[in-house]
Amino acid sequence: MRLIKKYPNRRLYDTQTSVYITLVDVKEMVLAQDEFQVVDAKTGDDLTRSILLQIILEEEASGQPLFSSSMLSQMIRFYGNTMQSMMGSYLEKNVQAFVEIQARIQDQSRQLYDSKGLPSAELWTQFMSLQAPMVQSMMSNYVDQSKNLFVQMQDQMQHNARSMFTGFQFPVPPGGAGGSGGGEPK
Repeated sequence: MRLIKKYPNRRLYDTQTSVYITLVDVKEMVLAQDEFQVVDAKTGDDLTRSILLQIILEEEASGQPLFSSSMLSQMIRFYGNTMQSMMGSYLEKNVQAFVEIQARIQDQSRQLYDSKGLPSAELWTQFMSLQAPMVQSMMSNYVDQSKNLFVQMQDQMQHNARSMFTGFQFPVPPGGAGGSGGGEPK
């Protein structure tokens, strides 16, 4: 693993190449899928996440942002929430699923282009751009299914909690659907 040291003057030092580097260089390492760790030169504290967040911040400030203000607000609301750890895992798995789908599409397109000798890479790029709506629709369906499974899991957890604590009165959820032990709120 490549070790990057961050000094108090905010400079980053790549111990593998023995040169100072910038955030742009770190971004290139990420894009090249190089494994690295950024540590504070004095304390040895792991600063990798902090550096990655700085790169995201710079990317968000330039060009077209990946995150909407609404999404960022919703993410902030999860900090300190009992669902925080679950949300992090959920987001990570969904991003990984998206990356895998993207890799498969790219691999299939390369195989088709290489084996069939299509007229030009430009033509293939145009074809792939037409596939974007289909991929968006597929991802939307995936998100809807994921949402439905999450709601079912939440309902099951509520049912299990009501079963465990049968002696307690639980308020009836809006819509009147309730499990055992529920009654009219007083």
